[in-house]
Amino acid sequence: MYCLQWLIPVLLIPKHWLHPLFLMEQALFMWFYVIGFFMERRPCHICSAIFFIALGLLCYTDTDSCIFWPTCDKKLNGEVCSYVYRNEIEGKRHSP
Repeated sequence: MYCLQWLIPVLLIPKHWLHPLFLMEQALFMWFYVIGFFMERRPCHICSAIFFIALGLLCYTDTDSCIFWPTCDKKLNGEVCSYVYRNEIEGKRHSP
């Protein structure tokens, strides 16, 4: 289980709140990190299974928050992702 200490933080990294174009760069960086980790460290089968099951569950429950998929539902002519729009823009409307 020593090898999981380098994989679990990958699951906790949030998606960018900036322009949707940056999602591709972040997804590529995460894929290269995971592939490089598996090539260099060669984690055991149990740790690999735990990581991919957790990744699958996180990405299955909410595809907009999964950092490995560089997509999001866009608002305002592709300038903002819908999860940013929900949290920031609609949150300002409801504040006093």
